[in-house]
Amino acid sequence: MTSGRAPVRVVVVGSGIAGLTVALHAADAGCRVTLATKDVLEHANTRYAQGGIAGVMFPDDRADAHLQDTLIAGAGLGDPAAVRVLVEEGPARIRELIALGVAFDRAADGTLVKGLEAAHSYPRILHAGGDATGTAIERALVAALRTAEIRILEHAFLVDLIRDGDRVVGVDLLIGETDDAEGHRLRLDADAVVLATGGAGELYAHSTNPDVATADGIAAALRVGAAVADLEFVQFHPTTIAVGTPFLVSEAVRGEGAILIDDDGRRFVFDAHPDGELAPRDVVARAIARRMEEQGGRPVLLDVSPLHPCDASARASYLARRFPTIDAAVRERGLDWSREPIPVTPAAHYLMGGVVTDLHGRTSVPGLYAVGETARTGVHGANRLASNSLLEGAVFGARAGDVIAGDADEDAWTGPGIAPAPAASDSAASDPSSSPFPDPVPAFSRPLLQRAMWDGAGLVRDDGGLAHTAALIAAWRAQPRTPRREKEYEDENLLLVAAHLVAAARARTLSVGAHYRRDTAPTPRSPAPNLVVEGSS
Repeated sequence: MTSGRAPVRVVVVGSGIAGLTVALHAADAGCRVTLATKDVLEHANTRYAQGGIAGVMFPDDRADAHLQDTLIAGAGLGDPAAVRVLVEEGPARIRELIALGVAFDRAADGTLVKGLEAAHSYPRILHAGGDATGTAIERALVAALRTAEIRILEHAFLVDLIRDGDRVVGVDLLIGETDDAEGHRLRLDADAVVLATGGAGELYAHSTNPDVATADGIAAALRVGAAVADLEFVQFHPTTIAVGTPFLVSEAVRGEGAILIDDDGRRFVFDAHPDGELAPRDVVARAIARRMEEQGGRPVLLDVSPLHPCDASARASYLARRFPTIDAAVRERGLDWSREPIPVTPAAHYLMGGVVTDLHGRTSVPGLYAVGETARTGVHGANRLASNSLLEGAVFGARAGDVIAGDADEDAWTGPGIAPAPAASDSAASDPSSSPFPDPVPAFSRPLLQRAMWDGAGLVRDDGGLAHTAALIAAWRAQPRTPRREKEYEDENLLLVAAHLVAAARARTLSVGAHYRRDTAPTPRSPAPNLVVEGSS
């Protein structure tokens, strides 16, 4: 910062790995930081991440191999420059987490334990607490935040961004709402606002996300005209427990040797991909959905017996030690996965698209940054590689936090090179006249929206289903509503982002990655040689 000037005022909205990392780095750079989060600090998607964090932390691994795996998983649509930043700066960010107290699992000799997950060519996944990696990272970052000179606002919901001319200059928050009482509004002026509000899992009837994932940041960015892209790329995790509330069963379980079988006991995923259970997530999820349809909607089964094929007692002990969180969730549902396969089904998991940023989190609107799942950095392409999400939050969160102070001294905004859209940007698909809904429209409810998105814009899509869903969303958006409570604002955000997601899915007529159109032939995955990027680390 320029000598003698007041500290740059930064508001970070969201408290997952990306938001917490931005806040800590910006504070270290001398900014005056306020972090606002809609629940308590610890209630973020990061806390629920089981699988781990990917990084080139071993001497026999290479950044180019991690880059290659990421680009292949992204079906050739990832940005090689962004991916190189991710894989080359990732190890430093992981070491930073270790310095903050994240106790990644180690072998008896003190070396980090390697984990393998789908579509990785090397076992480069680090875990903490077996399957509690996200919880360990969240706790360490929150502890660091509480000791830093950072103002913390919990139970602070982002109603909207405040824009002055072409620049974002603050946030409008709803503070302290409870079930029994309305909250109060608070305006915070800022030189920079960072959106780190996570994704949009609440758009779907089946989701691995916590209920705070209501697309608030993406919706707010749309309303101020920020460029948004790739919303059609929604990753559906292949394996959530199909009993009780959806609960994710980490990719790491299959990485350790668990298999997927159908009603006949057959390993069916090899019909779709030579890597079987360790194929990219979109392939495995669709293979499960297809087999479920063929067997009358019944879930497929996850069989962990190969982990200890001859001894159920040893298997039970291993599962409780290696996957304690999942083991507890399985047993809470009355299942004993050490003795019999458990039913699993896909669920919405991660949004690859979002607010378009450059390699430092800058959006197309001056003063506005986006990081984590809210952002579309380009690293994931059409399908995220397993365990790259925590890494992306750490890497690009740090990058954004490191440049905010300097950006405030610059006369020109160097964003992603995309002109901002007009404020309150919207798509033609959200206009009821563009696709009139032919039937009587039921009154809006969130469960109806979630079911419509699951059926019409879910794991497998076609133009008829998308058109029907677009018309229904448009009709709901035309129904008069005046939000006053947090849930009502969330509903408006979900409807806005749903309209844009469906419009993007209709516009992309060919299947690629996580966007699968049954009415068009899939685009073949680009072979690895075409994805090699010059340079090495």
